[in-house]
Amino acid sequence: MVLNKIEKLIEKYENGETTLQEEQQLKHYFTKETVAPHLEVYKPMFVYFSITQNEQFTKDVPLEPKKTIVLYKWISVAAIAIVMLGVYLSGAFDRQLTPSDLQGEDLIAYNQAMEAFNLLSSNFKKGTDNLSAVNQLSESFTKGEENMALLTQFDKTTDKVFKYE
Repeated sequence: MVLNKIEKLIEKYENGETTLQEEQQLKHYFTKETVAPHLEVYKPMFVYFSITQNEQFTKDVPLEPKKTIVLYKWISVAAIAIVMLGVYLSGAFDRQLTPSDLQGEDLIAYNQAMEAFNLLSSNFKKGTDNLSAVNQLSESFTKGEENMALLTQFDKTTDKVFKYE
């Protein structure tokens, strides 16, 4: 009768459904000298639990705060200052220049850059015209491949006139 009760308690213990009183019953049973042979595997675990229950922590724990916190405060102040400086400087460079604002060498450099960009633009247009011819050639090759695929169907006929041996 006691053995059936212990087995049911072990099953509840493995499922995590036992109360504190039931766990005390299990600890009491397994700390005895005589334990059922098929329950011997649980004995070391419950003996360990009963032994460690009486242990106490005796080491002193220092409660002094470390002095590195001051360093972190200064790092956060520096980070905020850098962010604020970045926000301020980004607002200073938002002014947009137009070609009418340029004078002297800046205007000459602007005009030369615009001429170079116009030259590049015209050459790119010529290159895209040549690509259309390449696209037509590619389409022709694709159509030819499709027609060649139809020719392979003649090899797969079921009613052959000639047999090759």
